[in-house]
Amino acid sequence: MSTMTESTRATEEPDHPPRLPEPRIIYLVKRVELIARAQLDQITREHGLTTPQYTALSVLRAQPGLSAAQLSRRSFVSPQAMTEMVGALETKGMISRHPDPENRRVLRAYLTDDGRAALEACDRGADLLEEHMLRDVTPQDTTALRRALSACASGLGPLEGTDTARL
Repeated sequence: MSTMTESTRATEEPDHPPRLPEPRIIYLVKRVELIARAQLDQITREHGLTTPQYTALSVLRAQPGLSAAQLSRRSFVSPQAMTEMVGALETKGMISRHPDPENRRVLRAYLTDDGRAALEACDRGADLLEEHMLRDVTPQDTTALRRALSACASGLGPLEGTDTARL
């Protein structure tokens, strides 16, 4: 005698496959990040930069005169990696560094004309990449996506009061 109910059998039959859960948003964000990063790596490579270097140059455009330590925090790389990156960008002629007038041990970084030109070339490629990525997204949804992702980034502080071992 079978204990399966009619509804149980219906969901296990081939013409009624089990309903899969929606993918996690963190999975979708990571998937977009990996695809976009691979394409951005190709764009920046065509202009003699790496994606982290492009990020650092973008940060310097918005905030000229940062120290390597400040630049590392704003560019999402370790201070050690930024020290190497700043040296490479200076060697390539993309940035120049000058001592801080108040603390001569601190070197402030600035874009050079070559750095600005490379940054603008990469920007054009990044613009095309974003246009391609968002081609099936309405302008209203693009605005909502930007707002939602910014809110998500703001909300990702430390998980205070949460037992992360259980996560």
